Amino acid sequence: MAESKSDSDFLKEFYIPAYIFNDETKFSDVRDVPKFPVLVFINSKSGGQLGGDLLNTYRSVLNEHQIFDVGEEAPDKVLRRVYTRLEKLKQEKDEFATKIHEKLRIIVAGGDGTAGWLLGVVCDLKLPHPPPIATVPLGTGNNLPFSFGWGKKNPGTDRNSVLSFLEQVMKAKEMKIDNWHILMRMRAPKEGPCDPIPPLELPHSLHAFGRVSSTDELNM
Repeated sequence: MAESKSDSDFLKEFYIPAYIFNDETKFSDVRDVPKFPVLVFINSKSGGQLGGDLLNTYRSVLNEHQIFDVGEEAPDKVLRRVYTRLEKLKQEKDEFATKIHEKLRIIVAGGDGTAGWLLGVVCDLKLPHPPPIATVPLGTGNNLPFSFGWGKKNPGTDRNSVLSFLEQVMKAKEMKIDNWHILMRMRAPKEGPCDPIPPLELPHSLHAFGRVSSTDELNM
């Protein structure tokens, strides 16, 4: 189906050109900086077939380079790569990339675990100006999206549904939230090592560390 002029103009406000993501792509002469450049992270396994369908729809309306399946590439690796690239372009006096860096937003589609994963990743990056994150309710409980005002019901996956959500992103107001980092310590065994035994599989919200230093005041 042909894209209408109004839809095309609307989508330009979210579109990030391919050169922003890698050196191999040549710079395209883009005159207007998008007002709401977004990176979209989707859990293709969420919501039954909805995740995969939503992934395909976003890739059809925006640049596929700005759409990521969290099952194929971890968000922390993606964001570190993107921000490193943006910093490089800023050092090269690329004004377009500088504006993208300032205006960047994130959309995450998945369950509460996926949404929490992205929130944690952005927090761990310790960015001076972290990007706002919009959460698409695509899981079972969808408590995080509901708490932030994005609804609780799984969305449609067709083009009109995606355009509707992007319009919500455009009109949304930023809000700051509190977060906590919790460190759990265990008594060291009297015999044998206490380092994690690989492969150690933890939820994305947890990180494994090795033995606490003997000089640590809280070492037990």
